Amino acid sequence: MTEPSYGQFVSQISASFIGLSVAEIEAEVDCALQTLLEVFDTDRAIFYELDSQGGPPLSIQQAVRTPAPRYVGTPSTLRWYLAELRAGRTVALAHAAEDMPAEAGEAEREEVARTGLHSIMAVPLHIGGQLACVLSTSSFRRYRSWTPDDEERLKVVGNVIANALYRKRAETQLQSRLAEIEDLKSRLEAENVVLREEVHAAHGFEEIIGRSPALRRVLATVSQVAPTDTSVLLLGETGTGKELLARAIHARSARRAQPLVRVNCSAIPPALIESELFGHEKGAFTGAVSLRIGRFELADRGTIFLDEIGDLPLDLQGKLLRVLQEGEFERVGSSRTRRVNVRVVAATHRDLESAIVEGRFREDLFYRLNVFPISVPPLRDRREDIPLLAWAFVQKKQSEVGRRVSRISPEDMERLTAYAWPGNVRELANVIERALILSAGTDLALGDDFRRAAADGPARIDASTDRTLRRVEREHIEDVLTRCGWRVEGRGMAAQTLNLNPSTLRYRMKILGIRRP
Repeated sequence: MTEPSYGQFVSQISASFIGLSVAEIEAEVDCALQTLLEVFDTDRAIFYELDSQGGPPLSIQQAVRTPAPRYVGTPSTLRWYLAELRAGRTVALAHAAEDMPAEAGEAEREEVARTGLHSIMAVPLHIGGQLACVLSTSSFRRYRSWTPDDEERLKVVGNVIANALYRKRAETQLQSRLAEIEDLKSRLEAENVVLREEVHAAHGFEEIIGRSPALRRVLATVSQVAPTDTSVLLLGETGTGKELLARAIHARSARRAQPLVRVNCSAIPPALIESELFGHEKGAFTGAVSLRIGRFELADRGTIFLDEIGDLPLDLQGKLLRVLQEGEFERVGSSRTRRVNVRVVAATHRDLESAIVEGRFREDLFYRLNVFPISVPPLRDRREDIPLLAWAFVQKKQSEVGRRVSRISPEDMERLTAYAWPGNVRELANVIERALILSAGTDLALGDDFRRAAADGPARIDASTDRTLRRVEREHIEDVLTRCGWRVEGRGMAAQTLNLNPSTLRYRMKILGIRRP
């Protein structure tokens, strides 16, 4: 080895690592090790990290030329060799097997002889004052002696490589931490959305009010299933308080310290619902300008409430089934499988069994959700609770609308109790709020519109009759839409034929679950 060749080599590798990206460093180390063999006229060069716990070497890179074998791991017999390096001492052996000291032992000499190693020099390297890695070069064709200059030169080369690799590690760790920070930021933003929804929900019904036999039966059932992790399916008409029951189930479960995350499957556009449920990576699709944490990730170790599950698009039902069965999913735009532990409470006002027959809902998903169904009674089946609910809404809403009411006349209370309440508890809350706004004195004024509706409507609607009427209405609207080519607006189209405002027709289509084929 001549001075010019060594000097050129050091200058070359020092310059080669300047400005390299993290992805390019490993390939450049391979090139440097290969050139080292030529400069030192040796047959194998190995760079590896020392395990701080005393285990086998880590993160190995090497260059080899015939007749040297590739390094495949340090045998357990090479105890003296590794002990010297971990102690920070250079190992330089001109005749490897013969030059080992007595403390190396016969087994270590035999292992060296077996590999055909003639000569070796290995230098320990320090990064930031800590012993971190080793660079060694070995000869298998001939014996050679080592000088202090050789040791110093090998250390210079090793430090250049070590600094480059540790820069790679530092940048990789930095990128990883930045990704974690971005992930945490997205999670916090998503959790803030959930918290805002929770605060908004706190302005709704703060507790389940009523003492009717029908409600007591439901609450007894909730008390039985809440402490378990069983999936619950809440079945009932719109406005019956299914979300309140979901909250009650979560509050009485072992998961109550973790979040309850609500998803309204009917309120999210089909194109976005997968991202809403499972999240997406930055750049996964047009408009995905940042990472988004999905609702299932937010609900990990907690409960997710899938409201209006009957409106979930068919192509997403399979992914939901996988989460329920395996606890696994992938974000949109990612191939990484994530695991979650989530309890599912679902709710719907639709007849899912009919949807299965019509091909709009997966049968296997239905049976996965329908482990513990709970039928939520409509308000007309718990009329004993109407006076309690009415006064609860009066007390809650009167400060909001700036009215003070101390009395509901017996006649108006009888009207409230006799009315069929197709919109259930939600409709009752709206009627009370409108009545408070209309009330000029201390008596609640229900208003002429409601009094006429209560006088014209039947005192009680049988549930089976109600379902039959909805089916007839749906079939009639579908028949008109089919004849009009599913066009809602325009002269002679469905809205005009049915004598409805187009927006009213669209609302009825949504309520009845009517979708264009």
